[in-house]
Amino acid sequence: MKNKITYIIDDDKLTIRLMTMLISKNNFCEEITSFYNPQTALDNIKTNGQDPDNLPDVILLDLNMPILDGWQFLDEFITLPLQKEISIFIVTSSIDPLDIEMAKKYKMVKSYIMKPITAQKLEAATQLL
Repeated sequence: MKNKITYIIDDDKLTIRLMTMLISKNNFCEEITSFYNPQTALDNIKTNGQDPDNLPDVILLDLNMPILDGWQFLDEFITLPLQKEISIFIVTSSIDPLDIEMAKKYKMVKSYIMKPITAQKLEAATQLL
């Protein structure tokens, strides 16, 4: 298992709960940390930026969130001086072709996954790590 720590960033508690269950059942990672607020996740990453053992290997990021959306998260994330490469998977209900194209502009975004996430989509994500 290449993925030790996964962050789920989504403002929907039910989505986080379902994704956590699916990730655990499919042995996607050893540890899951959930954030309902992307700013809290960014603050956590900034705090641990120089300590690779405390940074996630993977982030599952929703796009449509209040306060700070997924794009704003990505724009701030790319400015962080991190000591580890983190793979980001956008997990969203957006089927907008513009969003799909925009995701390709961020090199750390490995894939664009349409909700709901399934075991098959999770397995496909694993292949990209």
